[in-house]
Amino acid sequence: MTGLRFGYGTNGFANHRLDEALAVIAGLGYDGVALTLDHPHLDPFAPDLAARTAALARRLDQLGLGVVVETGARYVLDPRHKHEPTLVSAEGRDRRVDYLGRAVRVAADLGADAVSFWSGTLPAGTTPEEGWRRLTTGTAEVLATAERHGVVCAFEPEPGMFVDTLGGVAELRRRLGDPAALRVTIDLGHTVCNEDASTADCVRGVGPLLANVQADDMRRGTHEHLEFGDGEIDLPAALGALREIGYRGLVAVELPRHAHAAPTVAARALDALRKAEAETEAVAR
Repeated sequence: MTGLRFGYGTNGFANHRLDEALAVIAGLGYDGVALTLDHPHLDPFAPDLAARTAALARRLDQLGLGVVVETGARYVLDPRHKHEPTLVSAEGRDRRVDYLGRAVRVAADLGADAVSFWSGTLPAGTTPEEGWRRLTTGTAEVLATAERHGVVCAFEPEPGMFVDTLGGVAELRRRLGDPAALRVTIDLGHTVCNEDASTADCVRGVGPLLANVQADDMRRGTHEHLEFGDGEIDLPAALGALREIGYRGLVAVELPRHAHAAPTVAARALDALRKAEAETEAVAR
């Protein structure tokens, strides 16, 4: 079996120009990047998006980097309220749908593996059923755009949000009729934080629906992205499960709060991932 493909999230290089971040990531030996569409890098609302995307596609090709598009920009839609508006907000949901539609078109132009997104936090006083109505309506609009462009969407359960577990993603897919274009993002650290099953069993449970993997360490009950070894994840078991299910997408490190030391942190992360994968290969033999 061929090895896993490791990537690094550009939100962990927020203090670098995008081209320089890509050069560092490629130079360290990563196979790809998880590109967050945000103002420091590929701003989806700045002029000449198509031309800038085409230039980026050429640069990724030169560097031999694969790409997945992430949409977790904190203040790209509202400079005062983190992540707002979302797909479950009381107002402004159309702005989130527009942002995600732009992400889909960027992904198509880049030949990205997937576009990853999440639900958002349900406003106080909103019933769960109203939350599901808002979420399914908005997600259906995004999927319609994705299907026109031949792009895979990967939904991420996020601790503290309306859909916070893999079971919630399964429920969303069920409510939408299990659409082929809607698959799953797993953040390995999130499984440690708030899933009942082990990380490896979470991966196995999603199986062929898995389209995107974010990699970091965490501790049970605490949503804080940590470097490998600083939390409780069984990284060899997690990577072994990814190999077991035949996952071929990127496994991209997600450390957005470590940008102050991005090159050093990225180097340590890749070393940890390679060592953990070597352990899985030794066990398999």
